[in-house]
Amino acid sequence: DVPRDRNSEFEPRMVPKHSRRVEGFDESIISLYAKGLTTGEIQKHLSEIYDVEVSRELISKITDKVVDEMNDWQSRPLERVYPIVLIDAIFVKIRDGKVVNRPIYVAVGVTLAGERDVLGLWVGTGGEGAKHWAGVLGELRNRGVADVMIV
Repeated sequence: DVPRDRNSEFEPRMVPKHSRRVEGFDESIISLYAKGLTTGEIQKHLSEIYDVEVSRELISKITDKVVDEMNDWQSRPLERVYPIVLIDAIFVKIRDGKVVNRPIYVAVGVTLAGERDVLGLWVGTGGEGAKHWAGVLGELRNRGVADVMIV
């Protein structure tokens, strides 16, 4: 409850005036989503822990922001030259109707300054054919990579 304040001197501590959500709330939802919880499980968790009713639609809107940021990161321009590019895959469990092991292909470039830079991540279907790698390397070229000395 906001107390009556004729001089408008009251400043809330938890939720600032004119705010709709607590700072860090979105990050908490994204963290729970990244750990594999469904929107229903996140809704139930927030209800149990914080005694707050949050709709599944709000949770989906918050997690969709990450997808936009991820797409921006995945399509960002890259350096022109990488002396070394390391390409590998890591298998993770992905929920796609059911939980399946899928490869995440990773390309890491070493810059001329010696710093590592993750160039991209691609979710695979399991096949590592020449066509797949041609697509990955073509995407790197289209994003600005002109020369690589060691792959």
